[in-house]
Amino acid sequence: MASGVQVDDQVKDIINNMKVVKSDADANERIRLVILEIKDGYIKVENIYREKDLSVEDDIFKFFLSLLNKEKCRYLLYDCHFETKESSRKEELVFVMWAPETAPIKSKMQYASSKDSIKKVLTGIKHELQMNDLSDYGTRDQFAEKICKNVIKVEGHPVGH
Repeated sequence: MASGVQVDDQVKDIINNMKVVKSDADANERIRLVILEIKDGYIKVENIYREKDLSVEDDIFKFFLSLLNKEKCRYLLYDCHFETKESSRKEELVFVMWAPETAPIKSKMQYASSKDSIKKVLTGIKHELQMNDLSDYGTRDQFAEKICKNVIKVEGHPVGH
């Protein structure tokens, strides 16, 4: 079901930037979270959070959850940092379609029907979640379970299985 909504070029650039982390890049400039909205027939960037913007945040996962507005559908790209029992530190992109039950039905339908447009430019992203309520993945444990087996920490905070 195509909606005719197109992905803005800036979004494509950001996705490519997030997929390829250059070793010589300034770590503070690294994009960690992007909120995308549908506006004027395009999927556009609503907000970008770089590493430097999140340096004051005690818990980036909780900050990510705080961005989920109960009245508005959004797409989010989240560069999630986690550790597994095998002690490997991983950084993987998570694509989230946030369509809360309390959002207007027209908005939910638009985001659902436009998802294919953005998925075409999201090649190589390992994780895709659809969240309709914070109870879906609103705890670190639930989220960790969805992205990888044997996760022991998400954003430096322990997962309490």
